[in-house]
Amino acid sequence: MNTLLALQQRFQKAVISGDQQYANAMPGDVRGRLEIYANAYRGRLIDVLADNYPVLYRAMGDAAFRELANTYISAQPSTFRSVRWYGDGLVDFITEEDDRIPHPALADIARMDWATRAAFDAADANPLTHAELAGIAPEKWSDLRFSLVPSFDLIDIDWAIEALWHALNNDENAETEAPEAHRHSLIIWRYGLETRWRALQPLEALALKAVQSGASFAQCCVTLMENGSTDPAAEAAQFLQLWITEGVLASVLSG
Repeated sequence: MNTLLALQQRFQKAVISGDQQYANAMPGDVRGRLEIYANAYRGRLIDVLADNYPVLYRAMGDAAFRELANTYISAQPSTFRSVRWYGDGLVDFITEEDDRIPHPALADIARMDWATRAAFDAADANPLTHAELAGIAPEKWSDLRFSLVPSFDLIDIDWAIEALWHALNNDENAETEAPEAHRHSLIIWRYGLETRWRALQPLEALALKAVQSGASFAQCCVTLMENGSTDPAAEAAQFLQLWITEGVLASVLSG
């Protein structure tokens, strides 16, 4: 192998992995500069994680977040050409072991951070309109299926973190209280240039999950009926009207 190429590959591994064995294999004049590059590399990735998870960063504080980020970088080095998507595995990483975060609600804050950033960067789409839905013959409704806008995401969370997330997202110095345990779902999407989110009641969450899975309008009604709705067709129609108003549906598909 070309000597220069081999040296470059060892240098890259030393910077990315932080493994001392690669550093020890470097010539003395190179080892002296290696630490500078290694520190700069990690520092940049920590900044990227703080940018991709801004509320998690503020909730944890600089020192605790940097410790978490360093551990994550060691376990999952960047494999992306763009650092925008670095950190996609952070939520799974911090939930693998209980001691990686000081409070379990921080995992939900991380979920919300990542979903809101992803929604902002998602592809554009023209939302479904009320006029388009009104033009569909009644006999075709049972087989209708709906697609969601590309920015849409539905996340299940275990803690009531919305007030805390909103406060810290708007003001890094906001005083907040620890959230209470509350299993529920959130939807996050982009309307124009504005990223939006809101909590769902259980029946609406079930209906949206059915839509996500490709269920027809009739199948959504069955899901609502099986979970306690006394008038599933009317309730499903109300949900559709709300989702169109909010701009979360992209199109209607025939069965």
